[in-house]
Amino acid sequence: MHWGTARTALLGWLRARSAGGVLVMRMEDLDPPRVVPGSADEILRDLEWLGLDWDEGPHVQSQRFDRYEAAIETLRALGLVFACTCSRKDLQAIASAPHGDSALGPRYPGTCLHAPIRTDRPAALRFHMLRGEAFSDGLHGAQPESEPDDFVVKRADGVYAYQLAVVVDDIAMGITEVVRGDDLLSSTPRQIALYRALGAEPPRFLHVPLLLGPDGTRLSKRHEAPAVGEQREQGRAPEHVIGALAATLGIVPAGTVISARELLPLFELDRLSREPFRFDCLRAEREQS
Repeated sequence: MHWGTARTALLGWLRARSAGGVLVMRMEDLDPPRVVPGSADEILRDLEWLGLDWDEGPHVQSQRFDRYEAAIETLRALGLVFACTCSRKDLQAIASAPHGDSALGPRYPGTCLHAPIRTDRPAALRFHMLRGEAFSDGLHGAQPESEPDDFVVKRADGVYAYQLAVVVDDIAMGITEVVRGDDLLSSTPRQIALYRALGAEPPRFLHVPLLLGPDGTRLSKRHEAPAVGEQREQGRAPEHVIGALAATLGIVPAGTVISARELLPLFELDRLSREPFRFDCLRAEREQS
């Protein structure tokens, strides 16, 4: 678990605990060949070490494929999925393809909506999105209606798409609020369209701005950001990590050493920053030493 993931987990934990809610743990391992053995167990150990407990789960998505296939059959019966044989290269080569969102790529131009155009490659399944509904985000406020986009719900290699799996699981688990990084803010209209198509009311959403490195790019290992597990193995107290993460959210001043439980009385949604935070891991360690 890296610092950005831990920061979002902390915010989700604070939201659930301050509201007296139920926190659901879900391991989103949709693409088994890419899963590192033992990583899920290490993430759970990191969360426990940080004092971020949960009430239900962990649910494991790689054990729930039958539910995702059942949802696709429901969408198929409604006439809302279609086979698509376009490759990414095909779509990039279509000069008339709408620009779309920078995070999601070019908007699908409807090439295979009525029938696949190629027979030389396996087909993915796309959801025919009829509307990009407006919604209100818990941190970013009102989000306007967006252009619909026919997006993939099952890849050509048989892997179920994140967009589909999280919606199916949210419905099954009775999720009422989703807390996640705001790199997924633009994906939310897609998911709302799936909730509606599957006959469910969408949950509320709260998208937290990302943690950036000192150079303004998304925090990663190249910024010398140690994994949470490395901090644990080096004997660092979890209160140091929680304090550093809470400072990036605007809850406490930099240099604060505090436990997750001690943060609860200080947590107020209105105090959270709406902007990304540039985080220097080495500086944070010096401030708490």
